[in-house]
Amino acid sequence: MAKEKILSEIKEAEDNARKMVDDGIKRKNDRIASARAEAREIIKQAEVDAQKSAQSAMKSAEESITSDKSKIVEDGESEAKSIASSASSKVDEAVTLIVNEFERAIHA
Repeated sequence: MAKEKILSEIKEAEDNARKMVDDGIKRKNDRIASARAEAREIIKQAEVDAQKSAQSAMKSAEESITSDKSKIVEDGESEAKSIASSASSKVDEAVTLIVNEFERAIHA
């Protein structure tokens, strides 16, 4: 009877050890699944953040380009007006020069 009791206790200890191992494996698998889910969420959030950052950078670049374009157009218009004004005053000088040369040619 003592042998049976010892065998029964050994079997019970083996069952308990098996249960503890199974519980440990289940906890490990649960942690792995939880970590994977958390990793997917982190990746998903990183993708959202990257998209927002890219859109922000694109918007900033577009605003800078628009500003640069406006400045270039303004500078071009100002330069064109300056050239036109300078050319206009030189036309008067050229006409006077041509008239003087014509008069010299006539009187020569």
